Amino acid sequence: MGRRRLSFASSIRARYSGNTSAAGSQWDEEGAAIFDARATGSSLAWPDHLGGKSADAFAGGRVADPRVRIVRRGRARSGRFSAPIRGGGGGGNASLELSSRTPAPAALNPWDVMLCVSGTAIACENALVVAIICYSPALRTPMFVLVGSLATADLLAGLGLILNFVFQYVIRSETVSLLTVGFLVASFAASVSSLLAITVDRYLSLYNALTYYSERTVLCVHTMLAGAWGVSLCLGLLPVLGWNCLRDRAACSVVRPLTKSNVTLLSASFFLVFLIMLHLYVEICKIVCRHAHQIALQQHFLTASHYVATKKGVSTLAIILGTFGASWLPFAIYCVVGDPDYPSVYTYATLLPATYNSMINPIIYAYRNQEIQRSMWVLFCGCFQAKVPFRSRSPSDV
Repeated sequence: MGRRRLSFASSIRARYSGNTSAAGSQWDEEGAAIFDARATGSSLAWPDHLGGKSADAFAGGRVADPRVRIVRRGRARSGRFSAPIRGGGGGGNASLELSSRTPAPAALNPWDVMLCVSGTAIACENALVVAIICYSPALRTPMFVLVGSLATADLLAGLGLILNFVFQYVIRSETVSLLTVGFLVASFAASVSSLLAITVDRYLSLYNALTYYSERTVLCVHTMLAGAWGVSLCLGLLPVLGWNCLRDRAACSVVRPLTKSNVTLLSASFFLVFLIMLHLYVEICKIVCRHAHQIALQQHFLTASHYVATKKGVSTLAIILGTFGASWLPFAIYCVVGDPDYPSVYTYATLLPATYNSMINPIIYAYRNQEIQRSMWVLFCGCFQAKVPFRSRSPSDV
C-alpha cells in the first residue's frame, strides 16, 4: 500500500513537474499532494482521468484558499477519491467526494422526520373525514360544509409536510422547495380561516337561532369560505411570486425562505384571528349562560341536567380555544421575536406543536359528532348501531 501511494504521488508530481517548490507544492509522508497555487496565482489543474477540470470548478467556486489535498482511498481500481477543500480563514471544512457511485444522501434531521410523521397522521385522519362528508348526502348542512373545509385544509397541510420532506431529501430544488413552502402557508392559513368561520357559524346559530336554518345562512357560509380560501391562496402565493429571501439572505426570517416582513404579516393575521375567536367564544358563553338562566326562571330552578349541559358546553369551548392557542401561539410569537441566527431547533420546537392542531381538529369537530359516527358505520360496515340516534344538530351543540 505504501508503494502504491508513493507511486501515485510520484505520478502526480511528475505530471506537475518542473520546479514544485516554485508552485508552493509539498509532499507528505502518506503520498498525498498538497498544492498551493497562491504563490503563482495560477489555477490548479486536475489529472485527465478526473476530467481535466480545475479545483475551483470542482469546488463550485466556494474555495476561499485554493489549497487542495488529494488523497487516494482504497484500491486503485475502486475509482474513489476524496478532495477535502481546506479554507483559509473561514474555519469551515468542506468535503468534495468524487465517485462513480450515487452520492450518499444527507443525514436525516430527526425534527424533519417528526414533521413528516405528523403530516402522515394529519393526512390520514382528515382524508377519512373528507371521504365521510362526501359519501354521506345527509351531511350537507352549513355546519358540515365548514367542517369539510377544515378537514380539506388540514389534509392539504399534511400532504404539504410530506412533500416538503421528500423534496428536501430526495428531490433537491430551490424552486420546488419554494412552491412547497407556499403550499404549506396556504394550507395552514386555510385551516385557521376555517376555524374562524366555524366559530362565526356557531355564534350565529345561537344569536339568530330562529333564522339560522334559511337560505341566507347558506349564502353566508359560502361567502365566508370563498373569502377564507381566497385570502389563504394569496398568502401562499406571496413567497412564490417573489416575496422571499432567496436572493437576500439578510432578509430571511426564522422560517427560510420567508422574509421577516412576510412572517410578521402571517403572525399579525393569526393574532387578529385569535382575538376574534376569543371574543366570539366569550359571547357564546354569555349566550349559553343566559339561556340556562332563562330556563331556570321558567322552571323556577335550574335542573341538574341543564347545569351539567351548560358546564359541559363552556368547558368544551375552553378546550377548543385553549388547544388552538397552545398550538399556534408559541410559533406565531417566535416568528416575530426570533432571529434567523438562532438555532433551528427553536423553530422546529415551536412549529411541531402547531402541526398538532391539524391532528386534533378532526377529533374535536368531526369524530365527536354523532352524525359522522353513524356515517362511519355506514361507510365501513354497511350498517349502523341502533343505539346511535340520528338527529340534525346545530353548530351550537358543542
